[in-house]
Amino acid sequence: MRRKLAAGNWKMNGTTASLSEIEKLLETHPDPACEMLICPPATLIAQMAWRCRNKHLKIGGQDCHWAASGAHTGDISAAMLADAGASHVILGHSERRTDHGETDAMVLEKTRAAWAAGLIAVVCVGETERQRDLGTTLPVVGGQLDTSLPEGCTAANTVVAYEPVWAIGTGRTPTLDEIAEVHRFMRATLVERFGDEGAGIALLYGGSVKPSNAAEIFAVADVDGALVGGASLKAADFGAIVDALAAA
Repeated sequence: MRRKLAAGNWKMNGTTASLSEIEKLLETHPDPACEMLICPPATLIAQMAWRCRNKHLKIGGQDCHWAASGAHTGDISAAMLADAGASHVILGHSERRTDHGETDAMVLEKTRAAWAAGLIAVVCVGETERQRDLGTTLPVVGGQLDTSLPEGCTAANTVVAYEPVWAIGTGRTPTLDEIAEVHRFMRATLVERFGDEGAGIALLYGGSVKPSNAAEIFAVADVDGALVGGASLKAADFGAIVDALAAA
């Protein structure tokens, strides 16, 4: 059985006051029937991890550098995330690829660094609206999988998240058939390259996931969970998504 994972990406949102939402989530979902992960800003990781010790809520980072240490002002290493209490790290998110010029090769090196620090890499792939309109979604996603994932991917060290760039934060979502097509393609691609491990790697869908559409998305084959943006900031919204995944 593949893991079911509801992951929340807080992006550049949240201060110490926001920790109350984590307390609420822990109160309402003390023992969920799926895995829960919140990736807050780096400033909150240690505080969240402390509050979530011995709880069914994992904490992750939103990015890491590929180097273990060094003169990289403003960056954070995978080892630092692990030291702060993180268990996962999001890599290759489209906002990193777009805003910071991250390439597949950089994501590959970051994934290796995450593994070396004992972190689970949540590697993001997805097409732009222009690429979707040109009909190149599958070649684009396939290329990102090929060059962003190192050899050695397993169900234990890697999660893959499909996030159509044009759906992130826009309120728009692909049709269920479009989601199914991409997830089916990703599964086949991973199995071809990694064999049984590829069959076990969790595939998340991300892109305007919210309580109102979560259940129908989770009913799609090969959708093992979600990478949630804005709807993860409030315990009530994220909890409803967790419930939908647990029931899928």
